[in-house]
Amino acid sequence: MKNDRLKAEIAELLNSGGAHVDFDKALKGFPFKDAGKVPKGATHSPWQILEHMRIAQADILEYVSTPNYQEKRWPEDYWPKTTKPGSKSAWTKSVRAFKGDRKKLETMLEGSDLLKAIPFANNKTLLKEILLVADHNAYHLGEFVLLRRLLGNWK
Repeated sequence: MKNDRLKAEIAELLNSGGAHVDFDKALKGFPFKDAGKVPKGATHSPWQILEHMRIAQADILEYVSTPNYQEKRWPEDYWPKTTKPGSKSAWTKSVRAFKGDRKKLETMLEGSDLLKAIPFANNKTLLKEILLVADHNAYHLGEFVLLRRLLGNWK
């Protein structure tokens, strides 16, 4: 079926990055000691990028799945307050949550009509919102890789 093929293509985009580095590759071998560093010329640390991605993705998941969604304040609710995580477990928890929410979006994708308007989400479609997540993640993964290069820990 055409619809199943389209869903598979979108799921691949959401997970693999396509022409861009994927989430797992961008984070592979990242030294935790650099999580809170903001390189010269940059505006965010790797921790801030990771947390921003997690928060934004979780927000979109909530937006498309929760009728009583409460809009967050921009930018204060979308970025962490500190440049570094409180602990290595906070980093690990953020990575796990990001992957878990991405999986939830993928599961929603499998069982939905991609073009059906979601009434409680301003009549947006799941297709539009998942493409937004994929685009947003690709952008910030590019930033994450650039930070790694500036910090000297990207090969």
